[in-house]
Amino acid sequence: MNGFKVDADPYTWPYDGEAAPHRTALVVIDMQVDFCGEGGYVDKMGYDLSQTSRAVGPIRRVLGAARRVSGLTVIHTREGHRPDLSDLPANKRRRSAAIGAEIGSEGPMGRILVRGEPGWEIVPELSPAPGEVVIDKPGKGSFYATDLDLILRTAGITNLILTGITTDVCVHTTMREANDRGYECLLLEDCTGATDEGNYRASLEMIKMQGGVFGAVAHSDQLLRVLDESYGGDASWAVETSLKGAAR
Repeated sequence: MNGFKVDADPYTWPYDGEAAPHRTALVVIDMQVDFCGEGGYVDKMGYDLSQTSRAVGPIRRVLGAARRVSGLTVIHTREGHRPDLSDLPANKRRRSAAIGAEIGSEGPMGRILVRGEPGWEIVPELSPAPGEVVIDKPGKGSFYATDLDLILRTAGITNLILTGITTDVCVHTTMREANDRGYECLLLEDCTGATDEGNYRASLEMIKMQGGVFGAVAHSDQLLRVLDESYGGDASWAVETSLKGAAR
């Protein structure tokens, strides 16, 4: 199967020509109720949920297209801690308590950021399909204290398409970690969001500085179009849906 490339900023992604599906993974980071649903961690802290939940629709369209490209891997991540909180650093617990949403305390969606609780689950619209990898992580980065790097290298994956929340914390940390490990990264700007609009925009600019210091940035429409061009009907429905959504 032929590869594909995306017209991104500040360079056409990937830098070395084309991304072969079997060497590419779509990573959906922390699209959990705690981060973008009512009664979750972000909601409890008092932030505007629309800033994070706005990524759900675009990610759903990209997921649909990716699942129709043979060989392309889909990976989901979830941030959360063990029920006994043995993997929760004291400084992280103190900070969360100081802002009124202590990790491990009871909230409307169960214990905040605790594995197995309703708030820890991925939102239903983006539920992992059978066979898709789910990485459970205790921290912000997806590589820290997980087997993500082992899974990617075992599969021969070198290219990562990053989506999820929040742009300035878990997504940015993961992208930086991946870049340092030699992965070629593309972030889809409309498939991510932050609790602060200024931080969101600054995070995108940080990626693009110095010729793409952490990778490249594109809109999901750019990816969907190229998947349709490269793989025909496999992704065409997603392009049409995305364009209709953008027109609303």
